[in-house]
Amino acid sequence: MEASGIDTALLDRFAVIVGEGYALRSDADIAPYVTERRGLYPGRTPLVLRPGSVDEISRIMWLATETRTPIVPQGGNTGLVGGQMPDGSGREIVLSLSRLNRIREIDVQSNTVTVEAGVVLQTLRDAADAADRLFPLSLGSQGSCQIGGNLSSNAGGTGVLAYGNARELCLGVEVVLPTGEVLDDLRKLKKDNTGYDLKNLFIGAEGTLGIITAAVLKLYPRPKGREVAWVGLESPEAALALFGKATDQAGSGLTAFELIADRPLDFAVRHIPGTVRPPADGWPWHVLMEVSSGRSAEDARQLVEDILTAGLEEGLAGDAVIAASLAQSDAFWRIRESLSDGQRPEGASIKHDISVPVASIPEFIERAAIAVEAVSPGARVVCFGHMGDGNLHYNISQPVGADGAAFLGLYRTMNKAVHDIVRNLGGSFSAEHGIGRLKRDELLATTPPVAIDLMRRVKAALDPAGIMNPGKVI
Repeated sequence: MEASGIDTALLDRFAVIVGEGYALRSDADIAPYVTERRGLYPGRTPLVLRPGSVDEISRIMWLATETRTPIVPQGGNTGLVGGQMPDGSGREIVLSLSRLNRIREIDVQSNTVTVEAGVVLQTLRDAADAADRLFPLSLGSQGSCQIGGNLSSNAGGTGVLAYGNARELCLGVEVVLPTGEVLDDLRKLKKDNTGYDLKNLFIGAEGTLGIITAAVLKLYPRPKGREVAWVGLESPEAALALFGKATDQAGSGLTAFELIADRPLDFAVRHIPGTVRPPADGWPWHVLMEVSSGRSAEDARQLVEDILTAGLEEGLAGDAVIAASLAQSDAFWRIRESLSDGQRPEGASIKHDISVPVASIPEFIERAAIAVEAVSPGARVVCFGHMGDGNLHYNISQPVGADGAAFLGLYRTMNKAVHDIVRNLGGSFSAEHGIGRLKRDELLATTPPVAIDLMRRVKAALDPAGIMNPGKVI
């Protein structure tokens, strides 16, 4: 018996399924799989399995259920709530999906792609682009996150406004159940009312009900025109009014509307090399807006010009600049993608991934600022996010010169203050990052008992041995 509590002979039985070359046991080989970027949930495991086929995963899960061995599925290890990490017991085996990395088919007539769980998001986006199609899921981590993790966490990102989140982009899934059975539901149908929609049990379940091994995803015609603008304005109220005008003018052509306070912009310029302030500068709030057209580049340009002209004339926008080139468009988006990294050098932070009805965003920002100051005088609000779908990353940096550990000691108090306002406005305390370990207790404490009971019944029915990603979500 090893110190991990898992018998060496049992580890050998798992290893033989994938082959010793894909069964990682040394501390050096395991390290990348038990460390996550925020350092909140260091884990331990005696074994990382890297299967190369659905059959191997099926055999692993059959053995895991038979021996009651906990399994933690892992994609690109980019999650922010600890859902992909083993605990500290050393009794949980990590199962990496990275070798299931084939794009099985791109069907341009059906506008679908069939892809395995380990395909990196950027790889899929590039493949779609090469086929003159668009896969619209776009995340800051798209160079390393994987499709299986995107679906398991129901990832959002900057394209939700026009295209929906991962759930809306998925038509079918292939899933290995905890018992080793394989659900093959890789259908391309956009209309299918034959019983329960089983795929949506697994999308957003964070690997607690089964392992997504492949999926059929939607593709879209690649826009013929795309314009990106940076807008400076006085307040979230002005941004909300501009959003309404942009929606009226562009409809589904409004493909992004990001709200950014000046502080996160200032942090990014200060700490991220190569980041410069956009020309529309000197305002307390900013909007990064993207307008796309399926007709022509000229149509996209006219749409964004009409929106900005009306916004400036009506006093909603203080200043605005339309990107003059693809390079400047990319530079604007790089600013947006740098905001989280720009906050890190400012010390300890308490983060919130919240959503409220779009119309309630200004009220939330006003009320939350008062609540934050009451909990920690001098704490610095770092607010940015996807205004078009009501999702804000409402982060709090420690006061200048404060003790970081003492500030982090206020984590639960700060969370409660912010999340109480969110609930009062009919919102969610987990908009796109998931529950994992970080938010599990809050889910249990604030979700209606009937809903929690139903979740537990589903979990017990699909995972009777309780081996799938234990300690996460529910």
